[in-house]
Amino acid sequence: MASQESAGAGAGRGSLSRKVCGIGVPQGELAREAHEVAGALLPGVLSGHAQRVFILAALKAQRGGVRCNTERLYVASMFINVGLSAAYLGSQRRYEVDSADAARQFLARHGVAASAATQMWHAVALHTSHGIAKHASTLAALLAAGVRTDLFGEDLAALPRESEAELLRAYPRGERFKEQFIHAIGQGVAHRPGSTFGTLSADVLERLDPDYRRINYCGLILGAKWQE
Repeated sequence: MASQESAGAGAGRGSLSRKVCGIGVPQGELAREAHEVAGALLPGVLSGHAQRVFILAALKAQRGGVRCNTERLYVASMFINVGLSAAYLGSQRRYEVDSADAARQFLARHGVAASAATQMWHAVALHTSHGIAKHASTLAALLAAGVRTDLFGEDLAALPRESEAELLRAYPRGERFKEQFIHAIGQGVAHRPGSTFGTLSADVLERLDPDYRRINYCGLILGAKWQE
């Protein structure tokens, strides 16, 4: 078990933790650089979330006897919210798509096969798509499951209390994490409200922006320029 000091450093711009909750954190060049990207671009509330997502996803794989490439799972975790960063203030696309593009480009720069990069693109792009990610690939299913556990507490009962405590020592949620996370999503999509149609981000803007109005699916159908 890593000490609180050494493990906690991995949550932001510090060195990578080596093991948390019995899960070995990848130490290769790919993982180190992905860790640095997340630490440089994202606020602590999002970079810490990314670290916990990896551990929670890897633990789920371990419990289920599911084989996965932990290095790619780590990279995917680091990139899930990169599209919310200030680097994408000019984008009008879904932030998940920007995050997925960034992950694929990152892998391409490191010479990772196009098929693996495309699989990661789908995993990152679908991590908020309820009911879809689990059918896309093992990577997508694990990534989405890790996100749901950290945000919604899904399957939290499967995590022993001592493991939960160790995880939070390594990557603390911090004060008012829930509200801060919602705020971070809101900041990342406020300039592109149209991109939230049909997404969880619409819930965020509806909560934070009194002027936000959802695009209505039924309204689009009924208002279509067809006779019937």
